[in-house]
Amino acid sequence: MGEMEEERTSQAGQLFENFVQATTCKGTLQAFSILCRQLELNPSDHRGFYSSLKAAVTYWKAKGLWGKLDKRASHKEYSKGKACMDTRCLIIGGGPCGFRTAIELVLLGAKVVVIEKRDTFSRNNVLHLWPYTIQDLRDLGAKKFYGKFCAGSIDHISIRQLQLMLLKIALIVGVEVHVNVEFAKLLEPPEDQGTDGPGWRVEVRPADHPISDYEYDVIIGADGRRSTLDGFKRKEFRGKLAIAITANFVNRNTTAEAKVEEISGVAFIFNQKFFLELKEETGIDLENIVYYKDNTHYFVMTAKKQSLLDKGVIINDYIETERLLASDNVNQEALLSYAREAADFGTNYQLPSLDYAINHYGQPDVAMFDFTCMYASENAALVREKSGHQLLVALVGDSLLEPFWPMGTGCARGFLAAFDTAWMIKGWAQGKGPLDLLSERESIYRLLPQTTAENISKNFEQYTIDPATRYPNLNSTCVRPHQVRHLYINGEQDLSSLERSGPTGRSVNISRRESEVRPSRLLLWCQKQTQGYRGVDVTDLTSSWRSGLALCALIHRQRPDLIDFDSLNEADCAKNNQLAFDMAEREFGIQPVTTGKEMNAERGPDKLIMVLYLSKFYEMFRNSPQSVAGRAFHTCKTLPLLYPKVDKKLEDNDSKKRKKASSHLEELMSNQSAPPVGEREEQKENKVRSMATQLLARFEENATSCGVLQAEITRQFNKKSIKERAQQLSCLFTGKPPQPQTSMRKEFPLGLGGSDTCHFCKKRVYIMERLSAEGYFFHRECFRCNICGCTLRLGGHAFDSNQGIFYCKLHFSQRKISSRHRRGEVMLIHFIKRMWSTNKSAALLSQSHVRALSCSFS
Repeated sequence: MGEMEEERTSQAGQLFENFVQATTCKGTLQAFSILCRQLELNPSDHRGFYSSLKAAVTYWKAKGLWGKLDKRASHKEYSKGKACMDTRCLIIGGGPCGFRTAIELVLLGAKVVVIEKRDTFSRNNVLHLWPYTIQDLRDLGAKKFYGKFCAGSIDHISIRQLQLMLLKIALIVGVEVHVNVEFAKLLEPPEDQGTDGPGWRVEVRPADHPISDYEYDVIIGADGRRSTLDGFKRKEFRGKLAIAITANFVNRNTTAEAKVEEISGVAFIFNQKFFLELKEETGIDLENIVYYKDNTHYFVMTAKKQSLLDKGVIINDYIETERLLASDNVNQEALLSYAREAADFGTNYQLPSLDYAINHYGQPDVAMFDFTCMYASENAALVREKSGHQLLVALVGDSLLEPFWPMGTGCARGFLAAFDTAWMIKGWAQGKGPLDLLSERESIYRLLPQTTAENISKNFEQYTIDPATRYPNLNSTCVRPHQVRHLYINGEQDLSSLERSGPTGRSVNISRRESEVRPSRLLLWCQKQTQGYRGVDVTDLTSSWRSGLALCALIHRQRPDLIDFDSLNEADCAKNNQLAFDMAEREFGIQPVTTGKEMNAERGPDKLIMVLYLSKFYEMFRNSPQSVAGRAFHTCKTLPLLYPKVDKKLEDNDSKKRKKASSHLEELMSNQSAPPVGEREEQKENKVRSMATQLLARFEENATSCGVLQAEITRQFNKKSIKERAQQLSCLFTGKPPQPQTSMRKEFPLGLGGSDTCHFCKKRVYIMERLSAEGYFFHRECFRCNICGCTLRLGGHAFDSNQGIFYCKLHFSQRKISSRHRRGEVMLIHFIKRMWSTNKSAALLSQSHVRALSCSFS
């Protein structure tokens, strides 16, 4: 009996070792199937499978893995695997982020199915890993599956190896994995049924696959940038043209190869000598190069277009990026030679041979692409409800936020999003309301694009799915429930009418789908808008715009007051274009995509860039009569009409309302508890602003209705500082208007929102290099304390919203508040209280109060 038990244990150990050592996706699934069959384990039993496997496989190597997984499963957030016991989840895509999400959901107790349309893991490209990612994978037992994982100072791994490792862990903890299965579409619950009827299902290919009969509570898209799930609009981020080349060479793991040093990342600005010598010796002109040694010798580099043309890699020079890098415009043999030559020089000719690895198409593994166009989903999740059944839909990985490869953000941010999604699903399973759930998820999602290895929590051992353990100073309520109502789709619309639906309010910075207006329709609209202008003949979306006159005409059609079109010189192309760019950015909030000088270049403007830019004008003005903006602009100058003297009858009718409002306001103020010392001044300021806003609202209640214009002015007033509000209140009594307004566009502080000017140095900050805090953009190196000049980190700073100044936390608490400023606040409080409490007309009060108040701020 003892011998039989020992033999069975030995056999189990060998079967498990075969599974651990499998080197392909197919081989792993086959070894797992044999393991389960021989040990009589049921892999579909997601609740008991891991425990059964652990009891059956007891040899020393497996015990080390069980210890790590048990430690992970002991996190309190999982509630011992009971947090999501009755939740059924489908994950579309078997990439690293899809499997990482699946592992977390199984630990929460959910039933998880992963579908992957391929049955091979063939991506040789190498991922850079942040320190927390390395720690996370180690805690899951990564070294048990891949002994060389991040040995020494290595901080990278091939995508193929990472997928294989996470697949094995997912299978062990009870994830159900199906390959050669492709998601087609969501299937709604049948109508006219109760909540006991069939719920949400999916249509897959092949259509007769068993999972097509499953019902789901949660569906997660992890299938890359071309996500197949509806309901998610995407924003596009585009910089200047940058052409990347990736190349994988065979690694034979010889001693000579092992001695070659890696290149963790060299850019031209840091080592100009290297790149100048490369160009002089080979004719290859690069901006940067990276070399990692993994299963292959992996190189990635950014090549300059002219160098590729000179070396014959690109055959013809086209303005449009798609045509430039199209396969029929690339000499494949020249590309192979170009990448090999760059790799040889970069490693100082020390690699014995540079034979290309073969990709899943059976071709040499080299690729050239434009990486300057990246996409991000506008929202991270949504909820659908139909026939009494609710479905939570979410995105992770590249489907949610496409990475910028030079920064190595893909895997790190992908895993963070996986944890955030698991946290959301836990709340969903525990009955959290849809709007509260979505508002919290969107609040956390706002942090993701700004996350770096430096600004996340450094105590990696304490990381869990709870966002508070990973993000310092987390604000999970910055998005309010009413702001995510559009993400709760209650079934009144069919799926066919919800093509990547999103907020009903349109943004000037349009999403990818919105920017994909047909070029023919966009061209026709532009022709109508510019018809009849001197020197303007729009026949295409490239060369017709080079002179700048067409852009100026487009703006002049909407706002004749902005540009003196007759004074433009057709020959001065750069000046005309720059004028148009500056006006569009200042008045309409449309960011320039290039410069006036670049528009005047011989090659002319890039078509894709022009389509993107002109689409913003199209979205903003297509439904508006061309004269509306002009009329509104001139009406805006007659500000005194918005605040007429208060009629005696209206005053009598309103006196009771004013008394009631004053009583209610004072009651609220008296019931407020004393704030901490550090917050007292800011709370007082908020009271002042609130009272001033309500006072202005009383004047506007009695003013002649002015429609949209009046609403716009109210919003502008709410944005003003205390000093500006006091000055405007003073104008209400004198009858003199404030400074004339020259634009109907909302006024934001310099650098806020759409602007790309650094808040500190006032210089241009490009989208790839900027950080953002408190609504301002800035260079990383400019983010410093206003007093001591020390470098600040996101989440570790303090901000004076009234002055627009950043501090370190030490100096924020010690900053001096002007006694004159405090006196002004007190005067304004007394003044507004008097306005609320008096029964007389506000227009009859002494004007000296407000004048004196304004002076105290000057």
